[in-house]
Amino acid sequence: MRIKAIIFFIWVSSLPAQSFSIARVHYSGGGDWYSDPSSLPNLLTYLNRNTPMSAYSEEYRIKLTDDDANQYPYLYLTGHGNIRFTDDEMISLRSILMNGGFLHADDNYGMDPSFRREMKRVFPNKDLVPLPNNHPIFSSYFNLENGLPKVHEHDNNPSQAFALFEGEHMIVLYTFESDLGDGWEDASVHQDPFPIREAALKMGVNIIYFALTQ
Repeated sequence: MRIKAIIFFIWVSSLPAQSFSIARVHYSGGGDWYSDPSSLPNLLTYLNRNTPMSAYSEEYRIKLTDDDANQYPYLYLTGHGNIRFTDDEMISLRSILMNGGFLHADDNYGMDPSFRREMKRVFPNKDLVPLPNNHPIFSSYFNLENGLPKVHEHDNNPSQAFALFEGEHMIVLYTFESDLGDGWEDASVHQDPFPIREAALKMGVNIIYFALTQ
Protein backbone atom coordinates (compact mmCIF):
# COMPACT_ATOMS: atom_id res chain seq x y z
CA MET A 1 0.00 0.00 0.00
CA ARG A 2 2.81 2.44 0.82
CA ILE A 3 4.50 2.02 -2.58
CA LYS A 4 1.15 2.37 -4.28
CA ALA A 5 0.45 5.51 -2.27
CA ILE A 6 3.76 7.10 -3.31
CA ILE A 7 3.11 6.32 -6.97
CA PHE A 8 -0.40 7.74 -6.65
CA PHE A 9 0.80 11.01 -5.16
CA ILE A 10 3.45 11.44 -7.87
CA TRP A 11 0.72 10.83 -10.45
CA VAL A 12 -1.83 13.29 -9.05
CA SER A 13 0.85 15.92 -8.51
CA SER A 14 1.64 15.80 -12.23
CA LEU A 15 -1.97 16.19 -13.31
CA PRO A 16 -3.46 19.57 -14.20
CA ALA A 17 -5.43 21.40 -11.53
CA GLN A 18 -9.03 20.43 -10.94
CA SER A 19 -8.40 16.79 -11.93
CA PHE A 20 -10.69 15.16 -9.39
CA SER A 21 -14.19 15.83 -8.20
CA ILE A 22 -17.25 14.18 -6.73
CA ALA A 23 -20.57 13.55 -8.46
CA ARG A 24 -23.60 13.84 -6.21
CA VAL A 25 -26.35 11.43 -7.26
CA HIS A 26 -29.77 12.93 -7.92
CA TYR A 27 -31.85 9.82 -7.26
CA SER A 28 -35.56 9.15 -7.57
CA GLY A 29 -37.94 8.40 -4.72
CA GLY A 30 -38.50 11.77 -3.08
CA GLY A 31 -35.56 11.89 -0.68
CA ASP A 32 -33.60 15.13 -0.30
CA TRP A 33 -30.61 14.10 -2.40
CA TYR A 34 -29.48 17.77 -2.39
CA SER A 35 -29.09 18.08 1.41
CA ASP A 36 -25.97 19.65 3.00
CA PRO A 37 -25.16 21.81 -0.04
CA SER A 38 -21.90 23.23 1.34
CA SER A 39 -20.55 19.82 2.37
CA LEU A 40 -18.83 18.57 -0.77
CA PRO A 41 -17.27 21.92 -1.77
CA ASN A 42 -15.83 22.19 1.76
CA LEU A 43 -14.50 18.64 1.62
CA LEU A 44 -12.88 19.22 -1.77
CA THR A 45 -11.32 22.46 -0.54
CA TYR A 46 -9.95 20.64 2.52
CA LEU A 47 -8.57 17.95 0.21
CA ASN A 48 -6.78 20.58 -1.88
CA ARG A 49 -5.29 22.32 1.15
CA ASN A 50 -4.17 19.27 3.09
CA THR A 51 -3.07 16.69 0.52
CA PRO A 52 -1.04 16.67 -2.73
CA MET A 53 -4.21 16.00 -4.70
CA SER A 54 -5.72 18.49 -7.12
CA ALA A 55 -9.49 18.65 -6.98
CA TYR A 56 -12.19 20.72 -8.62
CA SER A 57 -13.72 22.63 -5.73
CA GLU A 58 -17.37 22.22 -6.74
CA GLU A 59 -19.42 19.05 -6.89
CA TYR A 60 -21.01 17.73 -10.05
CA ARG A 61 -24.67 16.75 -9.88
CA ILE A 62 -25.80 13.85 -12.02
CA LYS A 63 -28.66 11.47 -12.57
CA LEU A 64 -27.64 7.88 -13.03
CA THR A 65 -29.51 7.88 -16.35
CA ASP A 66 -27.45 10.78 -17.75
CA ASP A 67 -25.56 9.84 -20.90
CA ASP A 68 -22.24 10.74 -19.27
CA ALA A 69 -22.92 9.22 -15.82
CA ASN A 70 -20.22 6.59 -16.34
CA GLN A 71 -17.61 9.34 -16.65
CA TYR A 72 -17.85 10.04 -12.91
CA PRO A 73 -16.15 7.18 -11.06
CA TYR A 74 -16.58 8.70 -7.57
CA LEU A 75 -20.24 9.02 -6.59
CA TYR A 76 -21.78 10.45 -3.44
CA LEU A 77 -25.33 9.85 -2.23
CA THR A 78 -27.05 11.24 0.84
CA GLY A 79 -30.40 12.35 2.23
CA HIS A 80 -32.95 11.97 5.00
CA GLY A 81 -35.76 10.25 3.15
CA ASN A 82 -36.73 7.67 0.59
CA ILE A 83 -34.42 6.44 -2.15
CA ARG A 84 -35.96 4.58 -5.05
CA PHE A 85 -33.98 3.63 -8.13
CA THR A 86 -35.77 3.14 -11.40
CA ASP A 87 -34.80 0.05 -13.35
CA ASP A 88 -32.59 2.17 -15.61
CA GLU A 89 -30.91 3.85 -12.63
CA MET A 90 -30.28 0.48 -11.06
CA ILE A 91 -28.70 -0.90 -14.22
CA SER A 92 -26.53 2.21 -14.63
CA LEU A 93 -25.31 2.16 -11.03
CA ARG A 94 -24.45 -1.51 -11.22
CA SER A 95 -22.52 -0.93 -14.42
CA ILE A 96 -20.57 2.02 -13.00
CA LEU A 97 -19.61 0.15 -9.84
CA MET A 98 -18.67 -3.05 -11.64
CA ASN A 99 -16.43 -1.11 -14.01
CA GLY A 100 -14.18 0.63 -11.50
CA GLY A 101 -16.58 3.14 -9.93
CA PHE A 102 -17.05 3.84 -6.24
CA LEU A 103 -20.09 5.01 -4.26
CA HIS A 104 -20.01 6.70 -0.86
CA ALA A 105 -23.50 6.69 0.65
CA ASP A 106 -23.80 8.86 3.77
CA ASP A 107 -26.93 8.38 5.87
CA ASN A 108 -28.19 11.81 6.85
CA TYR A 109 -30.56 10.11 9.29
CA GLY A 110 -33.60 8.56 7.69
CA MET A 111 -32.40 6.95 4.47
CA ASP A 112 -31.22 3.66 5.99
CA PRO A 113 -34.22 1.40 5.21
CA SER A 114 -34.60 2.57 1.63
CA PHE A 115 -30.86 2.55 0.90
CA ARG A 116 -30.47 -1.03 2.13
CA ARG A 117 -33.51 -2.08 0.11
CA GLU A 118 -32.25 -0.46 -3.08
CA MET A 119 -28.71 -1.81 -2.79
CA LYS A 120 -30.18 -5.29 -2.45
CA ARG A 121 -32.00 -4.65 -5.72
CA VAL A 122 -28.78 -3.49 -7.37
CA PHE A 123 -26.69 -6.37 -5.96
CA PRO A 124 -29.00 -9.21 -4.87
CA ASN A 125 -26.05 -11.49 -4.10
CA LYS A 126 -24.03 -9.02 -2.04
CA ASP A 127 -24.43 -8.03 1.60
CA LEU A 128 -23.23 -4.93 3.41
CA VAL A 129 -20.28 -5.91 5.59
CA PRO A 130 -19.43 -3.96 8.77
CA LEU A 131 -15.91 -2.56 8.80
CA PRO A 132 -13.81 -2.84 11.97
CA ASN A 133 -11.99 0.22 13.31
CA ASN A 134 -8.67 -1.20 12.11
CA HIS A 135 -9.78 -1.36 8.48
CA PRO A 136 -7.29 0.47 6.20
CA ILE A 137 -9.89 3.07 5.23
CA PHE A 138 -9.51 4.62 8.69
CA SER A 139 -5.76 5.12 8.25
CA SER A 140 -5.39 5.51 4.48
CA TYR A 141 -4.22 9.13 4.85
CA PHE A 142 -5.08 10.38 8.34
CA ASN A 143 -5.01 7.96 11.26
CA LEU A 144 -8.48 7.77 12.85
CA GLU A 145 -7.92 5.29 15.66
CA ASN A 146 -11.57 5.28 16.75
CA GLY A 147 -12.92 4.52 13.32
CA LEU A 148 -15.85 6.42 11.84
CA PRO A 149 -16.35 9.82 13.53
CA LYS A 150 -19.67 10.60 15.20
CA VAL A 151 -20.88 14.06 14.17
CA HIS A 152 -24.47 14.02 15.46
CA GLU A 153 -26.36 11.76 17.86
CA HIS A 154 -29.46 9.96 16.61
CA ASP A 155 -31.20 7.31 18.72
CA ASN A 156 -27.99 6.75 20.72
CA ASN A 157 -26.72 4.40 18.01
CA PRO A 158 -22.97 4.23 17.37
CA SER A 159 -21.60 5.34 14.03
CA GLN A 160 -20.73 2.42 11.80
CA ALA A 161 -19.25 1.91 8.35
CA PHE A 162 -20.44 -0.83 6.02
CA ALA A 163 -19.17 -1.84 2.60
CA LEU A 164 -19.98 -3.87 -0.47
CA PHE A 165 -17.11 -5.66 -2.18
CA GLU A 166 -16.42 -7.13 -5.56
CA GLY A 167 -13.80 -9.68 -4.64
CA GLU A 168 -11.41 -7.72 -2.41
CA HIS A 169 -12.26 -4.40 -4.07
CA MET A 170 -14.61 -2.06 -2.17
CA ILE A 171 -17.26 -0.66 -4.49
CA VAL A 172 -19.66 0.90 -1.95
CA LEU A 173 -19.02 2.53 1.42
CA TYR A 174 -22.07 3.21 3.57
CA THR A 175 -21.55 5.49 6.57
CA PHE A 176 -24.41 5.03 9.06
CA GLU A 177 -25.36 7.16 12.10
CA SER A 178 -22.35 9.39 11.52
CA ASP A 179 -23.64 12.41 9.57
CA LEU A 180 -20.31 13.08 7.89
CA GLY A 181 -22.00 15.46 5.47
CA ASP A 182 -23.19 17.61 8.38
CA GLY A 183 -19.61 17.72 9.64
CA TRP A 184 -18.40 18.92 6.24
CA GLU A 185 -20.94 21.76 6.12
CA ASP A 186 -20.09 25.40 6.82
CA ALA A 187 -19.40 25.87 10.54
CA SER A 188 -22.36 28.24 10.88
CA VAL A 189 -24.90 25.65 9.74
CA HIS A 190 -24.79 23.18 12.65
CA GLN A 191 -22.49 24.98 15.11
CA ASP A 192 -20.40 21.83 15.53
CA PRO A 193 -17.08 22.22 17.40
CA PHE A 194 -14.00 22.37 15.21
CA PRO A 195 -12.53 19.01 16.38
CA ILE A 196 -15.72 17.23 15.27
CA ARG A 197 -15.77 19.00 11.91
CA GLU A 198 -12.08 18.30 11.36
CA ALA A 199 -12.51 14.60 12.17
CA ALA A 200 -15.33 14.43 9.62
CA LEU A 201 -13.21 16.16 6.98
CA LYS A 202 -10.27 13.85 7.66
CA MET A 203 -12.57 10.86 7.28
CA GLY A 204 -13.76 12.27 3.96
CA VAL A 205 -10.18 12.54 2.75
CA ASN A 206 -9.52 8.98 3.88
CA ILE A 207 -12.51 7.71 1.91
CA ILE A 208 -11.38 9.46 -1.25
CA TYR A 209 -7.78 8.37 -0.87
CA PHE A 210 -8.75 4.76 -0.13
CA ALA A 211 -11.16 4.62 -3.06
CA LEU A 212 -8.52 5.85 -5.48
CA THR A 213 -5.61 3.71 -4.25
CA GLN A 214 -7.15 0.40 -3.14
